[in-house]
This record gives sequence, C-alpha cells and structure tokens, in this order.
Amino acid sequence: MARLIDVIEWPDQSPNEMVQRVPEEGAGDIRLGSQVVVRGAQVAVFYRDGKALDTFKEGRHTLTTSNLPILSGLIGLATNNRTPFPAEVYFVTTKDFIDMKWGTPGDIAVPDSILGMVQLHAFGTYSMAVSDPLRFVNQIVGVQGMYSTSQINDYLRGIMLSEIASVLGSIMQTRSVLNLAMLQSDLGPAIQAKASDDFEAVGIQLKKVYVVQIAPNEETQKAINQRSAMGALGVNYMQYQAGQAMRDAAQNTSGGAVGAGIGLGAGVGLGQILGQSMGSAMNQPQPVQPQQPLPAAAPQPAAGATGGAQTKAQIQTALSNLDIRLANGEISEALYNKLQTNLSKLLTNAPD
Repeated sequence: MARLIDVIEWPDQSPNEMVQRVPEEGAGDIRLGSQVVVRGAQVAVFYRDGKALDTFKEGRHTLTTSNLPILSGLIGLATNNRTPFPAEVYFVTTKDFIDMKWGTPGDIAVPDSILGMVQLHAFGTYSMAVSDPLRFVNQIVGVQGMYSTSQINDYLRGIMLSEIASVLGSIMQTRSVLNLAMLQSDLGPAIQAKASDDFEAVGIQLKKVYVVQIAPNEETQKAINQRSAMGALGVNYMQYQAGQAMRDAAQNTSGGAVGAGIGLGAGVGLGQILGQSMGSAMNQPQPVQPQQPLPAAAPQPAAGATGGAQTKAQIQTALSNLDIRLANGEISEALYNKLQTNLSKLLTNAPD
C-alpha cells in the first residue's frame, strides 16, 4: 500500500547531490492540503506516469487545485478535494556544480598542423547548473531512467567525451602540440561551445570547461623532441634524417663502406658529389690540419673525372649535409669552407 505523505521536503541535502526522489522508492499517495517545503537552490518537480508536470520553487506551499493545475486535471479529484493521488516528487538542485571531472579514456589520434598525426590524452573539469528542472527531470529521469548522482555524473561525462574527440580533431587542424600552452587555452572554450547544446537538451547549462592537462603519448613525445632538435640545427626533416644517418655511420666501428658512411641518407649520387668536392679540395694547397673524419662519402674522382654530371638538386643536398656535419662536429670549419666552395662551383655549372 502506498504511503500517505503530508509533508514533502528534502531536508538532508548533501553538497554533491543533484536530485532527490520522494519517496525514495515506489509511488507516494499525496493529499491535497499537504505541505511542500522547498529550500534555497531547490525546485520541487511533481512526476507522474513517466512525465514531469508541476513545479514549486523556494518556499512553503500548500497543495490545492489552484497550484496543481496540470495534476488536478489528470487525477480526477473526488469529493471534498481530499482524495490522495499517486505521484513522486523530485527535488532538483539548481546551484552551480564546479568540480565535475572529465577525461579521455585513452589516447586520441588527431591531426597536427606541423607533425602530421599525433596521439594525445587530456583531462580537466567543468562547471554546470540545472537551468530547466522540468526538462532535466523529463530527460534524465523519464528518458534515461536515472536519478542517483553517480548515474547522472557518468551520463554527463559521456556527453563531454563524445564531443572532445571531434573538437580536438577540428582545432588541431591549425594547432600543434609543439605549443601546448596555446592549445590548452583554446581547447576549453572549444569544448564548451560544442557540448553546450547537448547539455541544454537535458536542461543543464554548461558554464565553463577547464583543461587541466593535455599530454602526448610516448611516440608523439619522441616526434616533439626530434622537431625541437631540427629547430635548433636550422634544418628540415630530410636534412635531419640524413645527418642522423651520417652520425650513426661515423659511430659504426665495423669498418667497410658502412663504417665510412658511404651514401647513407643521400644515395650514390650524393657520394659522387662529395667525392668530387673532396678531390678538388685535396688538389689545392692547404695548411696542415688535425686529422678529421671523412665526410659522408668515400673519396671519388675529382671534378671533371669519370662519374657523370650531378644535378643541382643533388649538389644542394650535399651542401645541406655539410651544414649538418659541421653542426655535429664531424668536420672542421676549414674543411667545411673548402668543401662548400667546391660544391658551390659545381652547383653553378650543374644541369637542372
């Protein structure tokens, strides 16, 4: 048998609760003439037959046919207007909730304006408040069938996560993880703008989204470190890779062509160019220099000897790799200057 309820209230509201059902289970028989006590930052919503109907704001209210117009028309009041009617009352908190958590469940693959494709994970907080209690009860209780705080938290977190992937993908078209500070400041407002309509649809105002951290995964962090090294050397990706190959070859103690770094990262044609340049440099008188490691290619016939003409693109690549070797300390500045002079002469006369 349903319980008769003469005073309807939620006196023991905890700071983190959004909604409370009265009675907690089943339906209650509510008399006309009963008292509804609504405290500050609360709204009482009468709910019956799967739909939120009448609402009461802060204050003490006596239930009459005049202040329950929708319910009164549905229940068919009996003699003396005293017949109990079955209904539930949901007390909805309208205060701001300021420490709601969100976070990606794992790494998200998104484009990067500089690095191409990166993997990121992020987490943060957001603030919200119930702006339309009637809609909130209809959508959360009626459609979703939930009213406990933990259930509602999980549902709202799911809304946030459903938008974060698309927001990250969109904003990263013009941003890069190389500037995480700017990305972090832009991401919060972008998520808020994207998710606000979804929150509004369930009667909630999404007030602010905060991004606590955006972090790359291990592979993306390696790419960031590599890009920083390229910037410090003033080279592009291909030049950096060629320089790394030269360094690895110079450190190889197995001997032979690989140990000498012949053609690594540049091809046989580049080896011929460097050989021609070395030949020309060695044919000129030069002061005694401390012994230096060989350049990336084994010595080849001097300029004009057999080996074929080299294109300007190949010679330009050789010049770029000389810069890398000088930066890595693999050749002296004197040898660098002579090789650069000879390669520049070759570049002037080389075919396109």
